[in-house]
Amino acid sequence: MFRPSILPMLGLGCAVAVATVAPAQARSVHISGQFATEHGATTTPGGGVTAWLNPKTNLVTYTMKWTGLSGKVTAIHFHGPAAPGQEADVLAPVGGPYVSPLRGSVLLSSEQARALMAGQVYVNLHTDAYPNGEARAQLAAEPR
Repeated sequence: MFRPSILPMLGLGCAVAVATVAPAQARSVHISGQFATEHGATTTPGGGVTAWLNPKTNLVTYTMKWTGLSGKVTAIHFHGPAAPGQEADVLAPVGGPYVSPLRGSVLLSSEQARALMAGQVYVNLHTDAYPNGEARAQLAAEPR
């Protein structure tokens, strides 16, 4: 049988249990970046990348939109790790057809996901005129 003086303590115990469980649950992290020219492109690209990273699975679900390129996109890649202005190898290719807006997902390794969270990953849009990349969006996690 419960005594009345224990009930407030039970309520406090439940509140503490809920408070400690909630932060442990993984929340998706919002990632974004805006396209800008690179490799001497004379075009004015617009648009960007909006993505969500599931930190439990390292799955990145994205939407990419672009305008103002010299021609059709021939390839898209996630690159990293690299700071803004630096170049890096391909982390994950993005499948076509390359039509804006483009939606999809890529699975990253734990190390790649850490680089993404640290702002060390970018998306590159390649075209025939700029096979090394015409537009780049450096990705960054949105503040929580």
